[in-house]
Amino acid sequence: MKKVLILGAGLVSRPIITFLLDHHFAVTVTSLNKQDAESMVKGYPNGTAEEWISEDKAKLEEMVKKHDLVVSLLPYTFHILVADFCILYKKHMLTASYIVPEMQALNEKAKEAGIIILNELGFDPGLDHMSAMRVIDKAHADGGKVIGFYSFGGALPAPEFSDNPFRYKFSWSPKGVLMAGNSDGKYLRGGKEVFVPAKDLFKDLFYIDFPGVGELVAYPNRDSIEYIFIYSIPEVQTICRATLRYPGWCRTMDVIKALDLTSYDKIDLNGLTYADLMAGLIHAPDSDNIREKVAGYLKMNKDNYALEAMEWLGLFDKKQLKKGLNSTFDVTADLMISKMQLGRNEKDMVVMEHDFLIVYNDGRREVIRSRMLDFGSPEKDTSIARTVALPAAIGVKQILENKILLTGVHRPVHPEIYNPILNELEKIGIRIVEERGLPESELPFA
Repeated sequence: MKKVLILGAGLVSRPIITFLLDHHFAVTVTSLNKQDAESMVKGYPNGTAEEWISEDKAKLEEMVKKHDLVVSLLPYTFHILVADFCILYKKHMLTASYIVPEMQALNEKAKEAGIIILNELGFDPGLDHMSAMRVIDKAHADGGKVIGFYSFGGALPAPEFSDNPFRYKFSWSPKGVLMAGNSDGKYLRGGKEVFVPAKDLFKDLFYIDFPGVGELVAYPNRDSIEYIFIYSIPEVQTICRATLRYPGWCRTMDVIKALDLTSYDKIDLNGLTYADLMAGLIHAPDSDNIREKVAGYLKMNKDNYALEAMEWLGLFDKKQLKKGLNSTFDVTADLMISKMQLGRNEKDMVVMEHDFLIVYNDGRREVIRSRMLDFGSPEKDTSIARTVALPAAIGVKQILENKILLTGVHRPVHPEIYNPILNELEKIGIRIVEERGLPESELPFA
């Protein structure tokens, strides 16, 4: 029986653990709290729970040595340590995290060890890569050039549960969502590079109508231009990757950023209320009628939607802040965590859309669209947990059954990786539907 070590028993771990146990792999799950790991393997004789803290390198080394493959669901900062042990003991490794330069630098060592370190195998990144490459590779095989590529995705509450002013609830790392909003955006439009500074991220918007959901807003997702190399489409003239949200999120986050409420700089919060903090940010003499003062500072109506959302969140409250040094990023994140978590009996969803403009050798032009819409279940798993964990789980199975023979550091852009994973996901209800022959007017922008 092949042995899999899963580091971390967090929000997205249950589906991969259950899948591998059901497929008769011996699975060891680690957690800071052993009880959390035990709950994941309960009832499975092939499951083992271990208490482990990331500082205990000796125990990590021993665990890696005893297993055939290691799945790291830890924060990305720990992946290199895990990878070093995997290379030392010639054990395969898999993560759902982006490849950082330090990981890419291990490519030759991983090849020499005869192992694969497969990264970016989740939803985004992961399913986005695989569904895009399936269309791109076929287009190239048919003599086509991909001159336009648009990729939109997001994890959101289901429409009936988008019932707060932000129209958003957290089903995964809240601070990760806010951090992404502090990044610059960059994409290619008609052969020209478009740079969007972080302060303007929620102003550069595209709108799409998604069947079964309604109107969604997309804003740039970091650097799209690097995907020209990742997806091997040097011919592309327009490429844009973007994050999807309901409209209320972007309207409010643009104002929150304008007020410097996502800064990482530490400030002294001793003796301050939330309203006092706001007064300090806008250089007001006091915090009385703070909503009106903020409206005046921003030159907007006091009934503005974003101000309504901020008041609902608690940013105008006369409630004491925690004492000490902290950042406005943490103040905002903590309020969101307290008021915007997806409820136990609520459903989330994952939405993804790719649009391609392909020009063939005979001059024919074709628009292809692929879409995925997946809903979570309060009785089982969230959609974000399913769509992150199950691609990874199938990847583990393919590696240990010797169906993926690549070595080195990779992401799932190769047919031998993405085809079997997408095929198996479809069997368990995660489907990506392709439409072909659409008019060019269906593209998000020219």
